[in-house]
Amino acid sequence: MIPVALISLSVHESAHGYVSYKLGDPTARNLGRITMNPFKHFDLLGFICMVVFRVGWAKPVPVNARYYKNPRVGMALTAAAGPISNLLLGFIGVFFSKLTYMIAVSVPMEMSMLTVVFTIYNFFMLFALCNISLAVFNLIPVPPFDGSRILYVFLPPKYYFGIMKYERYIMIGMLVLFYIGVFDVPLSFIAEGIFSGMEKIVELIPIFR
Repeated sequence: MIPVALISLSVHESAHGYVSYKLGDPTARNLGRITMNPFKHFDLLGFICMVVFRVGWAKPVPVNARYYKNPRVGMALTAAAGPISNLLLGFIGVFFSKLTYMIAVSVPMEMSMLTVVFTIYNFFMLFALCNISLAVFNLIPVPPFDGSRILYVFLPPKYYFGIMKYERYIMIGMLVLFYIGVFDVPLSFIAEGIFSGMEKIVELIPIFR
């Protein structure tokens, strides 16, 4: 889980910064936050949650919506970049888990080598499931999750900022609800559905037929 967490959270935050940069905001780039260096994004509590509960967070990449031509759309696109990057990583994980499993069951090899292949298979399975879960988790449409920034496109500014001023308190409440398991069933249901859909897509690739 440690390499899975470091890679997943670093890509997530770098995606925010990169899209914001492409939309005209140099803040993240100037602060060196568009990077795969995990220490640039490291948040201890978020990292522990990612390792233990398989969903967590990193230190948020700062963005400045004043650089965007359309701040509302720009904020939504920047926010969506994180979960989308995790879905892409999830798909990569599904692909390589299928590939390593196919190798394990079709290529004769010694037990020691088979153990190595299945270890790689388990890593990619974990990588896929955690990234999909991270994407679903971040799309919850309440602050401070990315879904709340996407919601900015659809809510009038006075309502949006009225909600956002309670962001810290909502975050505490969400952590409590998450800890006691309120979101376990719905998030798992959605994540497993996405995982199954990705498996079906990967199975359409000729080498897996």
